[in-house]
This record gives sequence, C-alpha cells and structure tokens, in this order.
Amino acid sequence: MHSDVYGQALSDYYHNGINSSLLLNNNYGDPEEMPVEVFFRSEDDLTDLEQYALHLCRGKILDIGAGVGVHSLILQQELEVAAIETSEKACEIMRKRGVHEVFCQNIFHWQTNNTYDTLLLLMNGTGISGTRDNFKRFLRKLGALLSDGGQIIIDSSDISYLYEGHLPSNTYFGEVLYQYEYKGLKGEWFPWLYLDQTTLIRVAGEAGFDTQIVYQGDEDEYLAVLKVFS
Repeated sequence: MHSDVYGQALSDYYHNGINSSLLLNNNYGDPEEMPVEVFFRSEDDLTDLEQYALHLCRGKILDIGAGVGVHSLILQQELEVAAIETSEKACEIMRKRGVHEVFCQNIFHWQTNNTYDTLLLLMNGTGISGTRDNFKRFLRKLGALLSDGGQIIIDSSDISYLYEGHLPSNTYFGEVLYQYEYKGLKGEWFPWLYLDQTTLIRVAGEAGFDTQIVYQGDEDEYLAVLKVFS
C-alpha cells in the first residue's frame, strides 16, 4: 500500500500540471473519480455552502483537514489562520502556495497550547472522525482547542439516499470506507463519516455543544455551527 496516494496526486497536479484520475474506491458502490482540480479552486469556484462558511469565520482560525489550503488562502487575506493537514505532500504545497502557518499533524494526536476562535472543517468535515461513536470524542478534542465563546463550523450530508430505503441494520448508514487509487497505486482503506442533521445535533448535545443548522443545500448537504453550552 502507498502511504500518501492523495498527496501524490496533488503534487503531480501542482508541480507538473498532471491531472490523472484520482479514484475513490468505496464499500457501497462503484469507484468515484475525484477531479484533482477541486482541491485548487479559487474563491469564485467555491460552493454556496463554502462561501457562507467562510463568511461566518471570525477571530483566530484553525482550518482542519486543510488540503492544499483552498480556504486558508482566502481567509488569511483578512484574518489570522493556521492550517492542519495529515498529508505531508499537501502541507508542502500549502507552504509553497503561501499559507502562513501549517501544521502537518493528525488532529487527534496534535498537542498544542493554542486556542482558536473558529475551527473550520469543510468538504464533509465530520468525515475526519471516521465513525459515529468516535464523533463525540472528536468534538471533545475540538472543544479543547476553542477559545472562550469560540465556534466550530462544520459541514456534512445525509447519505441515506444511497441505500434506496434499505438502511443497514448493523451499523450507522453514514459510516463508509474509502480508499484512494492513483496511477495504479492504492492507499490504505480509511473510515469516513457522513452525519444526518438529527444525529449530529444529538451527539453534539451529548458532548456539550449547542448546534445551529445555518445552511441547507439542494443535495442533502448542510452547514452547522457548534458552540459550547453556556
């Protein structure tokens, strides 16, 4: 298995203009093709959800799962932004693109005394937690990074439509497995979590957060703002 298939595709695109197919194998259907240019979009190319999320950002910001810095580069024009990302190649690209502060770390293992006014998690930010049971632990980790009065801005989608009315009985339907494949190289399988709104609100409440759904898209995607109960 190749350790950073995702990062290699990003690097080839950034350094050499190569836009070969980045495939996303999954456990529920046919492989999906991820256009690599999606990770290099300009502000004008962002979705309405993303643009609204950036509009809500304030204070000192941590962009979690930052990729190659699409959102960080926009925000740092006016605000103080740090980016955290696990892919070393993506972090290298972020630095070359001009993101001011980059941490190449796994958010779960990251140790810091820094706190932030806004934690930003986009492009299905709930996915990083992997499973529904782990989402509460994830929120507690995020809570430790928040300044007083801080906010978590996070998006997800309800993917129940994939099952055509026959939801799995032995697992939460929003838990999926993915594997990146690029130029014949395959990465490790990894868990990814999509949360429906009701489940997000419930689990966040159990973790001590109040949730507001601030945007609802046409394809079951939504944006939420979480704040610690006062």
